[in-house]
Amino acid sequence: MKIAVISDIHGNVAALDAVLADITSRQVDQIVNLGDICSGGLFPRETADRLMPLGLPTIRGNHERQLSEQPRERMGLSDRHAYDQLGAEQLAWLAALPTTMRLSRDVLLVHGTPDSDLTYFLETVTEEGLREATREEVQHRAGLTDAAVILCGHTHIQRVMTLDDGRMIMNPGSVGLPAYADDRPHAHRAESGSPHARYAVLSNESDGWMVELLSVDYDWEQAARDAEANARTDCSRALRTGRV
Repeated sequence: MKIAVISDIHGNVAALDAVLADITSRQVDQIVNLGDICSGGLFPRETADRLMPLGLPTIRGNHERQLSEQPRERMGLSDRHAYDQLGAEQLAWLAALPTTMRLSRDVLLVHGTPDSDLTYFLETVTEEGLREATREEVQHRAGLTDAAVILCGHTHIQRVMTLDDGRMIMNPGSVGLPAYADDRPHAHRAESGSPHARYAVLSNESDGWMVELLSVDYDWEQAARDAEANARTDCSRALRTGRV
């Protein structure tokens, strides 16, 4: 069983198309989507139109929840842009997505952690910024979840950790936004360090689950220009460089 794992597209349909094209060359059995699909500074409607016909196993991220639960006047720039661009059918699709999904007995899909779409799983925010989470922190966040593999997104950083009990937690990175800054609970930056689109392939081999973390070229300079055309210069540096 080979599973392509995508997450955090953030309306970057060009990066999504590049990743989907790369996936077709790898003979995967299934593609799954971990959420934060349309909100961003780029093309939310086109992203939804690309994905909806595919019928991929998909969960919602914090941005899908915010789009469906917050009034427009309380939305941030990315959600407001998506809300203004998406049609009723697309918004209904996003609102109906489940918060988590059991793909099989072994594989659980979450956006943040099993309990929260905002909590970072494999990273921890301190007053000094973002750092890799300790094994003990990740073990606590995994809780009693009995899945052999937990797939998570949200932080946009590719990372894999195997716990002492054998459970694997994997973040495929972000398809469409390689860096961002946030101020909750403390000011921090999540940076991949390059502008590539990222995803992962999970394989069930004879000796257990194996992960390949992948990065894909696409026209990120055009994506940065598109963000600037949408008055989102806050996104353009991240799209060009993978840094903020």
